[in-house]
Amino acid sequence: MVKKPSKEYEVGDKTVDSLIDELAKRSGSAGTESLLREILTTVIKLGLESSDKGDLKLANNTLKELRYSFKIFSPYRTIKKVVVFGSARSKKGSAEYKMAEEFTRKLTEKGYMIVTGGGSGVMEAGNKGAEPGKEFALNIRLPFEQESNPYIDEKDKIINFKYFFTRKLIFIKETDATALFPGGFGTHDEGFEMLTLIQTGKSRPRPIVLMEPEGSTYWTAWKRFVSSQLAKNGFIKKEDFNLFRIVKSVDEAVEYIEDFYKIYHSIRYVSGLTVLRLNRNISERTLNSINTEFKDILTSGRIELSSPTKEEVQKGEYPDLPRLVMNFNLRDYGRLLEMIRVINRDE
Repeated sequence: MVKKPSKEYEVGDKTVDSLIDELAKRSGSAGTESLLREILTTVIKLGLESSDKGDLKLANNTLKELRYSFKIFSPYRTIKKVVVFGSARSKKGSAEYKMAEEFTRKLTEKGYMIVTGGGSGVMEAGNKGAEPGKEFALNIRLPFEQESNPYIDEKDKIINFKYFFTRKLIFIKETDATALFPGGFGTHDEGFEMLTLIQTGKSRPRPIVLMEPEGSTYWTAWKRFVSSQLAKNGFIKKEDFNLFRIVKSVDEAVEYIEDFYKIYHSIRYVSGLTVLRLNRNISERTLNSINTEFKDILTSGRIELSSPTKEEVQKGEYPDLPRLVMNFNLRDYGRLLEMIRVINRDE
C-alpha cells in the first residue's frame, strides 16, 4: 500500500485534493504515486500563494529543465561518466586543450561517457576527444562565449539550460568523477562546489582530479593558497586534501579514476548505518587494518562485512554485491575517501 502524505501537506480544499489524488494515481506507479501527489500539491500551493509571475516562471523553468535532463540521462545511468570542467577561452593549440582531448579519448576507450559544459576551449576538447555517441553537453544560455561546440555527435545529448544552478545539479547528480583543467571563475566555482558537496556529505564520494599540463603550475599554486590560507587558518582540515588529487599526466588521471572504483562501488545510508557497496569482498587483513586505522570516524562499533540490508533487497539495489557497514560520524569525509583508497588496494 502506498503511504499517503500527512494531512498537513494538502491544499486544504477537498475538491482540489481529490483531483490531485486522481492525477497522482493516473500518472504514477506504485512507488512514485505519493511523491507525485506532493509535487502536484506544491504546484497548486504555488498558484494559490504567489501572485508574483517571476516566482512562478522560475519554478516552472526549473522543473522543466530537471524533467528534461532526467529523461536524457535515464537510459545511461548504469554507465560511469566523467564531467570535464575548464576554460571556454583555452586555445586549440594550448596544453590544456590537447590534454583534455587525449583524456576523454582514453576514458571513452575504457567505456566511460563524458559530460562537458558544451562550450568552446577545454569543453570543446572534451567533446572532440570522446568517442562518437559517448558524450553529453550541458550548455548554458549566455549572451556571449557559450555557443555549443561542433564536436557533439548526437544532438539529443545537448541540453540547454537557462539556470546555472540546475545545470550544476545535473553535472553532479549524473556523473561519477570530476576532472578540472585550468580555467576562470566558472571552473573554480564548479570545482569548489564539488569539493564542498563531498566534504559535507551532500554528494557521494568521487575521484576529483586537477589536471595540470606539463610546464603548468596552475593547480600547484592553487593548492599552496588553499594550504596557506584555508588549512593554516583552520577553515578546512588537513584531511580535506584527500578530496582531490593534482595529476601531471592523462594516464595518471585515468588510472586514479579507475582505481577509485576498483573495489569500492557506491555508498548508501540505511537506518543510521553507512553502507559501502563493494565489487568484491575484501580480505580479513584489510578489514582489520581499516578498523584500526579509521576507528576515529566511527561513532560506535566496528566496520563489518555484510550482506545487503533489508531495505536494499526490497528495492533491488545491487543485491549481489557484498557490503561494509559502519556507524560513520557523517562528518569526516576526507578520511572516508582515504579509507576507500585503502580498500581499493586490497589484494
